[in-house]
Amino acid sequence: MDEIAALPALTDLSLTRAAPRIPRGATPEEVRKVAEDFESFFVAQMFQHMFSGIETDGPFGGGHGEKIFRSLLIDEYGKVIGRQGGLGIADAVERDLLQLQEVEQ
Repeated sequence: MDEIAALPALTDLSLTRAAPRIPRGATPEEVRKVAEDFESFFVAQMFQHMFSGIETDGPFGGGHGEKIFRSLLIDEYGKVIGRQGGLGIADAVERDLLQLQEVEQ
């Protein structure tokens, strides 16, 4: 069976259905946390691609351990950047989530 044909059709998805689900009556602080988590994840993914082309050399570089450490380090970079204001993505996500929450009520 063709792998592409086995995928469900994505034509009926809307932005509202793809948005993260926030419980009804979520506080603004909870919404902000979700937005910052999203931005942290986004930044970490961006850094993951950025660092993928960097080779490590030297007697202590490379190997499986470094791949794991680099992954953890990049995740922490994303979290720190997200907590310190980041790229401004969290502000836009928070605004949209609050707007979606108002529409649902």
